[in-house]
Amino acid sequence: MAEWPSAGGLFAPLALLLPSLPATPALPLLEPLLSQRAILTQSAQALRFVAPPNDGLAYEQRIWQRGEVATRPENWHDFFNALVWLTFPRSKAVLNARHVRLSTQESVRRGRGRDALTHFDECGALLLASDRSLLELVREFRWKTLFWQRRDALHSSLRCFIFGHGSYEQLLQPFRGLTAKALLYEVDATWLRQPLAEQLQRLDRLVADDWRQDRYDQPRALQPLPLMGFPGLTPDNQCAGYYDDSWQFRPGRRQAGV
Repeated sequence: MAEWPSAGGLFAPLALLLPSLPATPALPLLEPLLSQRAILTQSAQALRFVAPPNDGLAYEQRIWQRGEVATRPENWHDFFNALVWLTFPRSKAVLNARHVRLSTQESVRRGRGRDALTHFDECGALLLASDRSLLELVREFRWKTLFWQRRDALHSSLRCFIFGHGSYEQLLQPFRGLTAKALLYEVDATWLRQPLAEQLQRLDRLVADDWRQDRYDQPRALQPLPLMGFPGLTPDNQCAGYYDDSWQFRPGRRQAGV
């Protein structure tokens, strides 16, 4: 076992499950964690992590029908997916149910609704702030102001929780341009002082309700968030000039946000 990468504290939700990062993403490590929780899909199937079966079922359909999450042995991508199921069980179950429902409505071409689900499932993040102006900076793509000029406020008034299992895998070796697709929430200062476990439980209910109500019907409804801007992700962002990289910190769209 090894220490979790610092990655600006973005691994904190998973560190509640495993105090140390395993040397390899072994499937047996998940079994005791799952046994401590009674996780059900929206179709009332008990959740299980299984080696990918050759049964002809689509990935999401297998979860819906059997509660089986295909998890490749010693695969970081799938291992992080399992840890996100354990951290945000309500939200993951709602995403699965929505995938299945939308797939039955599609004729031939995959729709934007499922694309949004996949974007969030793979690289989603939850951004919460007690200072509304910080969220406005995100919506307006004013990255240098957010990450450099308001740097102190990031520590006191904002929290970022990674949801996407693909993003967790990428954070093992962060790279220029690493971007999440975020949901933004304004909270009060008291919320930010709650224990992490309570924050995650409340977030799980909130995110599940939002997706259940079909709030995000296309990828554009999700807010791009350049993760490399957060202090601690790279030594390079310790100087103001780092945020002048317009390829990484793009001006983006400046209209309706999430």
